[in-house]
Amino acid sequence: MKFLAISLFIALAFNNSACAQEKAKQYEIAKPPSCVNNLGEPVEFRERVGGRLQVAAGMANRDGKKQPFVLRMNYAFSPPEFQSFIDHHECAHHQTGDVDRPHPPRNGPEHLMNESISDCIAIMFLRDEQAYDETKLNAVENAMRKDMVKIGFPEISISSRISNMKNCYKKEDGSAEFIKIIEQRRAEIIKKLAFVE
Repeated sequence: MKFLAISLFIALAFNNSACAQEKAKQYEIAKPPSCVNNLGEPVEFRERVGGRLQVAAGMANRDGKKQPFVLRMNYAFSPPEFQSFIDHHECAHHQTGDVDRPHPPRNGPEHLMNESISDCIAIMFLRDEQAYDETKLNAVENAMRKDMVKIGFPEISISSRISNMKNCYKKEDGSAEFIKIIEQRRAEIIKKLAFVE
């Protein structure tokens, strides 16, 4: 019984120490940006904290009242550069109309393409509108890598996503021009599909 009590004390002490270390690593939550979707509707940003992994994440959607929103989850666990990247990535899903289109199968080619497009729009916007330099880009990449490893993504997925972001950072287009290109391409695909049917 004495051994059990000592073991429990050690476990609790270790757990409290780990929690204290985790709290020391937390960041101030960045102010959300202004975001308007492809229909001209303002996008609301909402906060949620929870989950066991303690990684920052976002989700673009509409609520039961059809209000477009971005859910910001666990932002305190990532640096502000990555928080802003997630905000703009999720905003891009609203700007390109992804939220209102049928959701493709998770991890299928169309889903991965939507994610790559949103990464590209976000990184171009941050480069042009918030003066993200190589240092801030590296902060985004490092935080993304850390969180993706924690979640269990394979290295090929992580390095592919980061490579796409680096390529987008070098593009001459701005995010608004890139969104127009995406809209035009999607409209052409819809016309072709309508012709086939």
